[in-house]
Amino acid sequence: MLRETTFRRKKILFIVGSPNQTSQMHQVAAQLPEYDCFFSQLYSKNILIRHAVRRGILDNTILGGEFKRKSDAYLERHGLFNDYARSIYDNQYDMAILCSDLYVPGDLRQLKTLWVQEGMTDPITSWAKWTRRLRLPAYWAANTAFNGSSNICDIYCAASEGYRQQFIRLGTDAARIFVTGIPNYDHAAVHLNNAFPHRGYVLVATSDIRETFRKDDRPDFIRRCVGIAAGRQLIFKLHPNEDKEREVREIAPPGTLVFTEGNTEHMIANSDELITQYSTVVYIGIALGKKVHSYFDVEKLKQLAPVQNGGQSAALIADLCRRYVEFKGEKEEFLRAARVITNSLHERERTGYPRHYSNQEGVYPTAG
Repeated sequence: MLRETTFRRKKILFIVGSPNQTSQMHQVAAQLPEYDCFFSQLYSKNILIRHAVRRGILDNTILGGEFKRKSDAYLERHGLFNDYARSIYDNQYDMAILCSDLYVPGDLRQLKTLWVQEGMTDPITSWAKWTRRLRLPAYWAANTAFNGSSNICDIYCAASEGYRQQFIRLGTDAARIFVTGIPNYDHAAVHLNNAFPHRGYVLVATSDIRETFRKDDRPDFIRRCVGIAAGRQLIFKLHPNEDKEREVREIAPPGTLVFTEGNTEHMIANSDELITQYSTVVYIGIALGKKVHSYFDVEKLKQLAPVQNGGQSAALIADLCRRYVEFKGEKEEFLRAARVITNSLHERERTGYPRHYSNQEGVYPTAG
């Protein structure tokens, strides 16, 4: 007599936020076709936070506003399943992949969890230091300074060894952190072949400093950009979260080009010099050998720069997800086993790929 059995495909929930985070999660999910992958904007079950989201008070965060509208549009455009706040489908998830550990909903903490670094973390302000002293939740810092440092998730995927050391220093267990690289910043050379029509300019990639309630002397910043350009063509690419009409009005230099949309990486690839504030795209400039400017110390940024592995980060992260969601033992046992596997992968990467790509080194042909 045959016994009837039912095979249940395991389900993974990907938490998204900014357009970059959403794209990264999509790339990881694409490497996991044997699982049912669903997506949700970062959410909260807390009554007060939900009320704040509905009222638009948190529109400048990845909990709502333009970030959520863009993520929802992305998911729909690519035919991905949107299970916002686990409220659309009656799914029992086996694992959650998170883009932030600043706030992790309680229901997700009951699952296996893996965190993926988005990019650069914000500077640790005086207020952020006080939140640490007072043992307040990481999101009270009101920026991303402590993203990756809450030690909440089971596994952490870092952009580089430099960031791994930063997360350890700020409180995440070293055994949980794996240097996988991060999608969108692991293959800078691919951006050299593009259709952006301009060449040989100074690019300014701005940040949403004022929109996230921090002090920014924008007129002084623009004057310094003009000084750096020294008569060369100046192009501004605005951050997607900025008040675009205000920013355009304030950018006064005659002949300056201002883009509110478009592929920032392609613009960087075609530039001679890159000026940033607190933007992760500075790492694209560093990887391509551009002269870069930042509010951060540039030499320190070079130590933190995401590994260049030819675009393999999504596959490496997905492999960790696959192994962990199928693992039957204790978390600590998995971490010990996974460390051996990823160390061998990293050894292959070190012998197979250069850490940084540069036109000057002739690694890849220039665009056009």
